[in-house]
Amino acid sequence: MGEPGGAGCRGHHPLHRQHDVRLHPPAFYGTWILVNLGLVPGVPKFDPSFVVLAMEASVEAIFLSTFVLISQNRMAAAADKRADLDLQISLLAEHELTKLSELVAEIARRMDIRTQADPELKEVQQDIAPEAVLDEIEARQRKD
Repeated sequence: MGEPGGAGCRGHHPLHRQHDVRLHPPAFYGTWILVNLGLVPGVPKFDPSFVVLAMEASVEAIFLSTFVLISQNRMAAAADKRADLDLQISLLAEHELTKLSELVAEIARRMDIRTQADPELKEVQQDIAPEAVLDEIEARQRKD
């Protein structure tokens, strides 16, 4: 097995494809410009005013911006899924911690240990139903 991007992976590794994409347009445009400036002997000018080159570059920019937007939309959708999963995990963890807090408080009560002195304890023991939070979030998203 070689390293990523090694000789065995040439052309198949994403970084190589990206590198190739970056090199081709400058070489292509540079050749186009040199030919149409008359700097390449024996090759006739085919676009002396560079109108066709400008049109080709504009079309390429349209396609490139479309691909970038599609990629950004996919990345945003993946980020939304990760955020939803993170929220669900956080809500379940909070629910479980509430149950553990109640269990520890019951153990303390049976051992005659005073726990009511801590003002945060009541807040920690308030059970939050994950389903109710998710339903509320969905209802607010529908309103927006």
